[in-house]
Order: sequence, then C-alpha cells, then structure tokens
Amino acid sequence: YELHVRDFSIADLTVPEPERGTFAAFRYPGTHGMRHLTGLADAGLTHVHLLPVFDCATIPENPDDQLSPPDLAGYAPDSKRQQEEVGKVRARDAFNWCYDPYHYTVPEGSYAMDPDGVARILEFREMVSSLNRYGLRVVMDVVYNHTTTAGQAEKSVLDRIVPDYYQRLDPVGNVETSTCCSNTATEHHMMEKLMVDSLLTWATQYKVDAFRFDLMGHHSKSNIEKARDALQALTLEEHGVDGRSIYLYGEGWDFGEVADDARFVQATQRHMGSGTGVGTFNDRIRDAVRGGAHDDEGRHHLETQGFVNGLYYDPNTANTGSEDERARLLHFADLIRASLAGNLSDFRFIDRNGRTVYSSDIEYAGSRAAYASDPQESINYVAAHDNETLFDINQYKLPAETDMSDRVRAVNLANSIVALAQGIPFFHAGQDMLRSKSFDSNSFDSGDWFNLLDFSYETNGWARGLPPAWDNEANWAVAGSLLADPDLLPGGLDIRLAHSHLKEMLQIRKSIGLFRLATAEEITRRLSFHNTGPDQVPGLIVMQIRGEEETVVVLFNATTEAREIALEDASGYELHWVQQKSLDPVVSQSAFTPSTGAFRVPARTTAVFVAWNDTLD
Repeated sequence: YELHVRDFSIADLTVPEPERGTFAAFRYPGTHGMRHLTGLADAGLTHVHLLPVFDCATIPENPDDQLSPPDLAGYAPDSKRQQEEVGKVRARDAFNWCYDPYHYTVPEGSYAMDPDGVARILEFREMVSSLNRYGLRVVMDVVYNHTTTAGQAEKSVLDRIVPDYYQRLDPVGNVETSTCCSNTATEHHMMEKLMVDSLLTWATQYKVDAFRFDLMGHHSKSNIEKARDALQALTLEEHGVDGRSIYLYGEGWDFGEVADDARFVQATQRHMGSGTGVGTFNDRIRDAVRGGAHDDEGRHHLETQGFVNGLYYDPNTANTGSEDERARLLHFADLIRASLAGNLSDFRFIDRNGRTVYSSDIEYAGSRAAYASDPQESINYVAAHDNETLFDINQYKLPAETDMSDRVRAVNLANSIVALAQGIPFFHAGQDMLRSKSFDSNSFDSGDWFNLLDFSYETNGWARGLPPAWDNEANWAVAGSLLADPDLLPGGLDIRLAHSHLKEMLQIRKSIGLFRLATAEEITRRLSFHNTGPDQVPGLIVMQIRGEEETVVVLFNATTEAREIALEDASGYELHWVQQKSLDPVVSQSAFTPSTGAFRVPARTTAVFVAWNDTLD
C-alpha cells in the first residue's frame, strides 16, 4: 500500500495538530488513518510502502520557513485559482514526494516533531515499530540512482567528496541527467558500496523490511543482486534482523544513457525476471486494465479505453465498438491473463487467435509481454503515485453518461484483478477510496490541496480545481467540463463501498492459498483459463485454480451485462463466503447452477466461487 508520510495524516483531524504530517502520526491507533490501515491489515494487507523518507533537499525542514496557500475551499470545482495559489508557494511549502536525495541515510527532518537532534531518528523508529505492532511491515522507497544536484551546488554532497567519481558522466565529462537530476554512477565500486552500506543501515538500525528502488533500470543487475545478497545475509543472532524475509523491487524501465545495456547489464524487467527474486513493476497489466500507456499524450491519452472502462463493449465518444476495438480488447484480456498467472514467461494458455502460446509470446509495445520466472518478480498494479489516479483515469475514459455506481464498479473491478493475481499486488494509497487528484497527472510538488487523502471517507479529492498548469494545462479543456459536472462527484457511501470491496478482495486472497502460489511450477500446474480463443465472450475473463483441498473459479466481468458460462464437469461450487456477506448488493446475484455447470456473474462484477474437492467425488 503505497503511502506518502505527509498525505497520511496532514488532513486527519483525529491526529493531534502538531503531529499531523509527521512520523509521529503513526503511533495513534484510534485515528482515522490508523484505523484504515489496521482494517486493511486485518483483511490481509501485509506491507506499507512509504514514498521517500530519507533526507530530502527540497522541503524546508523548519516550519517557520514553510509557506502555505490561503484557504482554497470557496473556489469553483473547475477554477484555475487553486493551482495558481498552490504554485505561488510550492517551492517553499511542506510538500514534495522527495525523490530529491540530500543525505541517503538520514530520515527526513520535516517529518519529525523537531528537525534538529535525534527526534527524527527516534520518531522514524517508533513509526516502524507501530506499524509492525499492527501486522504491517515497512517498505522504504530509495533513490540511489541520482542526487538532487552535483558539482559545487549548495546541496551537492558526493561531488564535493570526490569530483566526477560518484556521478555518471557523458563522453565529454558532463553529468548525465536522464533520471531528471544528476545521475549517480553505481557501477563504480565506492558508489555501489555507499548504496549497500546505506541499505544495511536502514535494515539493521531502523528495521525497514523491504526496499523499492526508484528507476532501478539505471542500476546494474549486479548492483541489485549485491544489495539483495547483503541484506538477505543478515541474521537475527548477529544483526537483530532476519534478512531472508527482506524483499526488493523496483522500476525496471529501460531508457537514458544506459538503455539497452549500453554501459552494463541493467536491472530491467527482462533481466530481473530471470530468477533473481527481485520484483519489477508490471506495466502490462496496468495498461491493459486502464487502456493506453503512461506516456500517451493528448486526447489519445484521455480517451483510449481499456478492459475495465469500456473498450468495445461500452465505447466513449472517441470509439465506436468496432471490430478493431474488439480485437484490442481480446489482446488486453490476454495481457491480463498472463499477469493473473504471475506474468510468468513460460505459462501456456490459448490466446485470442485460438493458438496455444507461452505468455512471453504475447506482444506488448513491441516486446514480449511476460518476463518473470518466479511470481515474486512481478509487481501487479494499475495505479501508483505517478500519473492520474485510477478513479481519475476512469473519469476521462468511461462514457460521460456512466452513473456513479458503475464508475465505482469499474474501480472495484480493477482492484479485484490486482488483488487476485499471482505475484505481488500493489495499491496506491486511496485507490480503495476512489482517490482523485482532480486530474493532476504529476502531483510531486502540488501541495496538500491536490494530494488530499481523507480517511474519514467523506471526500475523495475530486473537483478541487483545474490541475496544476505546469504539468496538466494541455488537458484543461477536457478536464474542466468533467470537474464542473456535479454528477461525477462521489458521495461518502460510494467511497465506503469501494473501500469495503478492496477489504473483501484481500480477505479472499488471504483465505485461500491458491491465490498466493509461491512457485512457477505450482502456477503452471494449477491455474488455467476458460472463455479463450477467437469466439470468447469479450470482456469476460474466467480463471480456474485447482488445489488439493479446494478449487476456485473467478469470473471478471467488465461488461455492462450479466454473463453466463458453463464449464465441463463443474459441480459443488458456491459463491465465496466473504462475497455471500458482501456489502455490495449486486455480487450476491452471482450464481452457480449445478444441473448445467453454469456460472452467472452480474455486470461489472468479480465473482469468486469455491468447490471443496471432497464434494466432487
């Protein structure tokens, strides 16, 4: 559950005011935020991923040096004024995602009650301890691929120690900046050592349980393997930490001066999915579920539909329901099937053309779709801190007349796919609460206003003004009309139903080990798909997982109509006990008919059926 420390509590009125936005806010069990996290933990959530919490170069640590915008609550939902006021103070406010390293191995001072002295150290440790007490392990987002600046700049550190050594240079001696800032040369021995030593400090002295590497493809595969081995060699007896349980994952993107292994074998998707046990973000499932790709531009970005928001079966004004759109929907369904099977390159199933193929044979953006050899190497997600939230992207892509209950169901369906896929499910904080950033696609420096998290479930952040011009002005014409539409504002009940849905999916995942198969061999042996090939019902994915004690059938119906499908020799199935008691009144309409072996699932619904194998005799 990917969370920003300041977002977590800055708007939570149940947290004492001086401690809002700080590490200390995690120590109060009765606050809205902690009740939210512990509720998810009880349902099956295991880890909280914290956006960077090391010492950040771009936030004034002393509250007296920080600026805040005026009260923005009175402006229109499509007004420019909110982003104008945020823009005036954003260089000196207390908000930033903090992918701006100053000191890698020191907690961020603006998150401490007192930035001077040891408070930041103690409060960070108390935060970790508190989350651990409630069954949650802590992931730390680390950014060793760049520094904020280099040379003799005020906040340059490494270049002042050994000039031109710790930073990666281009052929004429300039510091490379493909990561957005001054790239580091982790291929150099002492920069690699700095990184590994820093990780060991966070693990042993702060008890961090896992690490997420920003732009991991700018590291070498060897870099990350050395970090993995050093961390996993830690022992309870010698270090107070069981390193075998420390998990690593990161962004395996391939770009910049290191692209295509130009300088070393990179820590990219295709290399890390080769038995390393290190996870990379699976953009295949993201793009197939949402539609489009993260780097799409203009109207194509706003209108290209995906599996959950209407492609072919419920076209928006930019689409027609054509045969070409049907073909794209079937391709997206194959990408999702590959991801439901752990994104394993050697998993076999019948594709949209009726051929038996390996998942790696499916095409994705000119390359192979599946790349993992072990399910833990795939981080399955449909939203993260980057780009529009899941709710916002659906606001663009669903047909304008789609009512709010169906907009909620589209979000729920996406969350179901992530929650029930093999591999590691990953959720953006608030994804379960219909979180909106008022269409802000890059809210790294957009202040508390556009990054609102409301754990009281009263609001979701929608319609708080046009998103900041510095990253979103090109979309204002479309965004403005949507933000001004009162029918597109969810209510508290909508938010609560979405949150309860994710808890139910987590409960289902936790209740049956078949959703958490640990090896490629088990997935290959136990998991299969129905409703495949060229004659499949578009928009319906049917997954079956056979176990020793039970067998499950999961139906993901994205379409606007109820669907029915019969499976040969199916008997003894019942709707999962969690869904039998669901707060969603629609899912209870799901049914299994023993006489025909047919499963029925309502529109825009995920239904999970279970049969105990001793009833099949």
